[in-house]
Amino acid sequence: MHAASSLTYPCEVLNFRLGAEEYGISIMKVQELRTYENVTRIANAPDFVKGVVNLRGIIVPIIDMRIRFNTGTVAYDAFTVVVILNIRSRIIGMVVDSVSDVVTLQEDQVRVAPEMGAAVDTNYLLGIGTVDERMLILLDIDQLLSSGEMGLFDKMAA
Repeated sequence: MHAASSLTYPCEVLNFRLGAEEYGISIMKVQELRTYENVTRIANAPDFVKGVVNLRGIIVPIIDMRIRFNTGTVAYDAFTVVVILNIRSRIIGMVVDSVSDVVTLQEDQVRVAPEMGAAVDTNYLLGIGTVDERMLILLDIDQLLSSGEMGLFDKMAA
């Protein structure tokens, strides 16, 4: 598991919502925000891979984090956002329910994520950030998107 100390402070994180939970990822990984648009489906892709879009000549895989994290009913509406990420020179789109803001976290606002047992894979968690009364689940988006199950992006981009 990653310790919260693997972050450099102060760190800026983009906050987004998946179901009832708020998450945060490093703003340094975010290229742009877009509204959700129809995608071209890829045969035999896992259900969380919605397909691909053409973004200014680059074919970008689009994953729906709501499906990936099983956050309940998935609906596409005016608040649905695609966060375009640049991860290790790969461009990937991540569908989320909504994006709220960018916050700067200081070291004393981040705690190590608790061990959850085998039910929850904490390898993708950097920690839990607190902003006022809000708790943000800080994701290690590099770890998550390069994990074995997500390794299909290398195949799709080839």
